[in-house]
Amino acid sequence: MFWGVVLRTFVFTAINVSLIMVLATLIALLIGALGKKMRLAVMGGLVVAWAIPVIAATTVFQWLFQSQLGVVNWVLVALGFEQFDGYAWFANGTSTFAIIVVLIVWQSVPFAALTLYAAMTTVPKELHESAQIDGAGATKTFWLITFPILRPMFGLIFCLEIIWVFKCFVQIWAISQGGPGNATLTLPVYAYQVAQSLNRYDLGAAISMVTVVILGVALLAYFRQMFKEEGEL
Repeated sequence: MFWGVVLRTFVFTAINVSLIMVLATLIALLIGALGKKMRLAVMGGLVVAWAIPVIAATTVFQWLFQSQLGVVNWVLVALGFEQFDGYAWFANGTSTFAIIVVLIVWQSVPFAALTLYAAMTTVPKELHESAQIDGAGATKTFWLITFPILRPMFGLIFCLEIIWVFKCFVQIWAISQGGPGNATLTLPVYAYQVAQSLNRYDLGAAISMVTVVILGVALLAYFRQMFKEEGEL
């Protein structure tokens, strides 16, 4: 069971971090392309979403997907999808997993997007203007200029998001406690279950240490790559 939980945790982390990085990058680019008023409005909305306490946001998501009074079911039924009338989202492992992913991505994107936008403002505009004169589109400009210059920042945010997602506990425990059928059981939740339910605090501590070691290896790999790139400059 332990190795199954480890694999699920890696899959859970990979899906979340991939979505967070892609969405945060797109939002950061969008903020840079907006006018001043719209930019402030979008940034204000991101700050509000980021400032909401984890439990409060989790409770809202539980209500949104509630089977009888949830807004999601109401909207889907109103659109003609009658099969979602009273649909129990949290009784299905796949849908519960997906809801938790959406929740964590929603909570994580604001920090990553604002940080990336702040970093993008440091890229000299002259480089972008030169690229446009040479006929480069927005996509090429990003991959050939913005991303190479900000590679260390992207790497740092990537590592921070891995740590944050890998050790997520509150959202999973509040929504499903690792269920249904262990579909959302990750290492932090598993460690808590073993320690509290079975009163095996030794095994719970061992599982927690495995989590720390895995995250430590990921960080060491990042720092090794970062120092290697700095040495090549």
